[in-house]
Formats: sequence, C-alpha cells, structure tokens
Amino acid sequence: MSKIITQNAEENKQISERIKSFMKRFDVSSALKSSNAVKIKGFAVIEIFQYLFMLVFAHRSIYMDMKKDTVPFAKDTVYRFLNSARINWLKFTTRLSAKIIEDAIDPLTSEQHENVLIIDDSTFERNRSKKVELLTKVFDHAKNKYIYGFRMLTLGWSDGNTFMPVNSILLSSENDNTVVNIPENTDKRTNAFKRRKLSRSKANDAMITLIKEAKAACIKASYVLFDSWFSSPDSICKIKNLGYDVIAMVKKTSKVFYEYNGEMMSVCDIYKKSKKRRGRSKYLLSVDVNVVKNDNVIPAKIVFVRNRNKRSDYLCILSTDTSITEDEIIRIYSKRWSIEVFFKVCKSYLCLTKECRSISFDAMTAHTAVVFTRYMMLAVSKRESEDPRSMGELFMCCTDELADVSFAQAFSLFMELFVNQAKEFLTISEQQISDFVDKFLESIPDVLKIKLKAA
Repeated sequence: MSKIITQNAEENKQISERIKSFMKRFDVSSALKSSNAVKIKGFAVIEIFQYLFMLVFAHRSIYMDMKKDTVPFAKDTVYRFLNSARINWLKFTTRLSAKIIEDAIDPLTSEQHENVLIIDDSTFERNRSKKVELLTKVFDHAKNKYIYGFRMLTLGWSDGNTFMPVNSILLSSENDNTVVNIPENTDKRTNAFKRRKLSRSKANDAMITLIKEAKAACIKASYVLFDSWFSSPDSICKIKNLGYDVIAMVKKTSKVFYEYNGEMMSVCDIYKKSKKRRGRSKYLLSVDVNVVKNDNVIPAKIVFVRNRNKRSDYLCILSTDTSITEDEIIRIYSKRWSIEVFFKVCKSYLCLTKECRSISFDAMTAHTAVVFTRYMMLAVSKRESEDPRSMGELFMCCTDELADVSFAQAFSLFMELFVNQAKEFLTISEQQISDFVDKFLESIPDVLKIKLKAA
C-alpha cells in the first residue's frame, strides 16, 4: 500500500513541476494580470488558477479537497475567483495562445505552411440543471435531440500539425422566452455584462468578434475555415474585409445565391447547369463565382467533391483565394478536422462539462478558460515530444520540419465526412474521433498520458 502511495505522490510531483514550468515559460500570470485577474487580498491569483488547472491531473475535486482540508485557501476564495465579474477570460485565452504560438510553434513552422483559424461550435451540456444563468435549449446533433445547455462557439488556430484553442463564448439564445434565469441589474461597465451580451448575440456576429480578438492579438493566419453552418455571404464578406481568405463548406440550398455567369444562382443550380469532370478525378466540378452582399463583390471558387459511396451526392467547398488549385483547397480545408479532436479531448479527458457545476455564467466561462489552458499545455507537450527541431539549434539546422497534411490524407479524411452527412451539416462518428484522440494521446509524455487515461 505504501508503494502505491509513494508512486502516486511521485507522479503528482512530476505533473506539478511540469505545470509550474509551463506557467512560468509562457508567463501565465502576466496574461491573467492583463485580463484584470489581479490580487485584491489574500492569495496570489496564479496560485488559485494553478490549483484549478491541476485538479483534473490529480483526480481531485474542489469539494473533496476542501472537505479534507488539504488546500491552503478556503472554498470562498476559489468561488470568488471563478465568479469574478472583472476578469476578461476571452482576452486571457487569446493572449496566452498568441504567446504560445509565437514562442513555441512558429519557430518550428516554415512560411510555406498555411496557418489557419478554425471556427466551430459544440454543445456545452447542463441537462440536469434548471437554475443555471442564461440556460437555454440547444439541439445536440450527436444525440439528435434537444438538451439544456449552451453552444460553445470556439475559435482555434492550426498549422497543420498542432491545434491551439484561441478563444470561445458560450452562446445562449436571443429569444427571452427560451432562456432560463436572465440576469438583472448587471453593471454594464463590467466584463461580466459584455460576455453576457455577446452570449445572446447571433452566432455569426459572435464569430466575427472572436476573429477580431485574434487579429488584435497578432495571431498569424492566412485562412479562416468553417463548415456550412456559418457560411453565409454576409459572414464571408466580413471575414474577407478583415484581411483573411475563407475556405468553407457551403450549404446545398435554394435560398443562398452566388453570381455565376452574370446570374444569381444557388449551388444546386450551378451544379446542374455545369459540365462535370469525367473519369477518376478527385473532384467533380470547379467554377468561378462572385460572393455578393450589398456593395461587396468578392471573387471566389467553388469546388464540388464527389462522394464515391453515393454517386448522386456531393459536397461544395468555397474558397475566396482563387489563386490556389482545387487540390490545395481540399487539402487546406481538411485542417478543420483538428477542432473536432479538440472538442473530444476536452469533453472526455479534461472534464469540460463535468467538473464545474456552478450556476453562474461567469464561473462556467472561467472554467472553460482553465480547460482551454490545459489543452494548450498538452498540445505544446505533444508537439515538442514529436518534433526534433524543438531540441535545440543544432537539431533545428539538421532535421526536417514536420510534414504538413498531405493531399492524400486530406482527401481520405474528406471522404469520411460523407458517411454521416446530415441534411445541412456534417456529423462525425464516435469511432473516427476516438481514433484521432488515441493518436493524440499516444504523443503526449508518459506522465500526463497515464493520468489522462485514468481520468
């Protein structure tokens, strides 16, 4: 029995040292300070944040720790930190991810790699709660039913090898009739009011806000990737005006139109009236169109990709960068897959929806930021454990850069999306995501791997 206790204590010590090293290397305390997370009295903010960060790796909960009296501060100290109305968590995660990308990832990535921003949402379930602030009903595409919770709209960054979460917002609903526990008398000068206001905005407007935050933090990216849920002409024009090109899935609907040969047509009509490529081509059709919204006219290219399992089915990918080939459009868009793996890891291993049971919207936002920071540490550990260029200047000069996703891999991933395609969006099977998560976990250092698998 004593050997088991000693071994667990040694593993906890190793993990604690690794976490402290991560916090110091990327100056997490400065990111907290710049986001208004400052000490008012008692313990330093970084100590409380580090305690919350450590919980999932040590298999502990706040409740049990406080019950055993093993923590130097009281539970009210932790709850005051989580419920703080002053802290700007959106700014914190954005600044920290920018610091990690600049210091740890960019030096390992050449200019030939296409850095991308990825937008997607996932359900943040609070099904057993009835008093959670701003709680609403959202449709869970995996379970194919409505649940109580939020849509966690997330912006991430990827260079093709490493995914880094940038920022997020828990989206509620604009309709007062569908929202439970609408807050009253929130000070409009606080960050708490601003995040609640953003939470009740339209998803496409919130997406633009997240991208603007990333741009303000100088996160380098050439493209913004997203699926058909966000691909309206209005969103495409706004993102293009921010200085990014868009590569996105577009809806096969008769309600959205693009200018083709001087006429406004839907993608379905464009497909019917155009001559397809024959033989074993990787794609069926490629056409030049204009995305038109008010006074904005943006040249674009739409690539129609065949479904080999069902010849009458196809997907449509739009790119506002008309200078790249159809193969490159497909290859770059495949980088969007990494955000699906991110959601799976956060929910299954980092306790995104299970650890925090608070009814406060501020506490849930703070918890999401803590989980994102955990993933950042794992992503850095994974990259540096598999990339020999991270071992020093000699290895940087003598070792090849990690290969970007190849077209063959991209096309293989892309074809898998057809299997579970729904009416207006794509869903991913649990087996596919589990395979990717297993590959992700295999690259993590052994000490963290053991702890996560036991979680």
